[in-house]
Amino acid sequence: MKDYKLLVTKSTVPVGTSKKVKAAIAEELKARGVDIQFDVASNPEFLKEGAAIKDFMSPDRVVVGVESEKARHLMERLYKPFTLNGFPIIFMDIASAEMSKYAANAMLATRISFMNEVAALCEATGANVDNVRKGIGSDKRIGTSFLYAGAGYGGSCFPKDVKALIKTAKEYGIEMEVVTSVENVNERQKSVVFDKLFKAFNGNLAGKTIALWGLAFKPDTDDMREAPSIVVIKKLIEAGAEVKVYDPVAMEETERRVGKVVDYCKNLQDTVEDADAIALMTEWKQFRLINWSKFKSKMKGNVVVDGRNIYDAEELKDEGFEYYCIGKNY
Repeated sequence: MKDYKLLVTKSTVPVGTSKKVKAAIAEELKARGVDIQFDVASNPEFLKEGAAIKDFMSPDRVVVGVESEKARHLMERLYKPFTLNGFPIIFMDIASAEMSKYAANAMLATRISFMNEVAALCEATGANVDNVRKGIGSDKRIGTSFLYAGAGYGGSCFPKDVKALIKTAKEYGIEMEVVTSVENVNERQKSVVFDKLFKAFNGNLAGKTIALWGLAFKPDTDDMREAPSIVVIKKLIEAGAEVKVYDPVAMEETERRVGKVVDYCKNLQDTVEDADAIALMTEWKQFRLINWSKFKSKMKGNVVVDGRNIYDAEELKDEGFEYYCIGKNY
């Protein structure tokens, strides 16, 4: 029996990659005069950053793209422990498997950008985005996931995959108008915290000290790729503000990316010393319970911009703060 090999692509790759890989291998084998039967399979991962092990061990589904029964049989054997535990494996053609990863992330990104647009309209009309989220999320056809307004998405997956989907479509002469708008809305949303600070200080941030809480694009990671905090830092510095920052794990990576243009503090307490405003960028758990009266006593100003809508407006008002958040008027 001739040798048989199965090459499995696990990472996110553009549609058509597996086909190109197979052609390249076949060409090289022919050039070497080697006769080896082989297949290429696509097995995209659906792992959330910060929860990759959990997602791998308890997947919503396993998507596998194959083009032969032999490849399917091998992948079924490989994933048998998962099927025994009730996790579904979905077999399909390779192009569809490659597309599934991009389409999934683009859909989730679409929900985020949609809610951020709704949040802007809520502020204009006097509606409350949290109430709207509950109102639409209770519809089983919609659900509650990825319906939170905020400062925009970042990281390595959503921005990259949205851009890749748009680029792939253009190569085939197709304009992804919805997905393009998703990207545009998100780029605009990354400035929302700066815009609220700008408004709070009547357009004059020069000489103001801003305490920036959280730098990574999401909690439980030091990933600064496409992080909204980078946009806010750049705009604050350009506006003449002094910026004091703290993040539990992303300080070193932030310094690598933006340099020493900001003051890297040891803790939240240090950031608020003589600060005119606090701006929350990342909803770390340790940022949720704050002794506001103690912090206010250290500050020069009283502005709080909540870029993730995690604080209680009434509590901050009672403490004498001027509170701004996303999609609500207070």
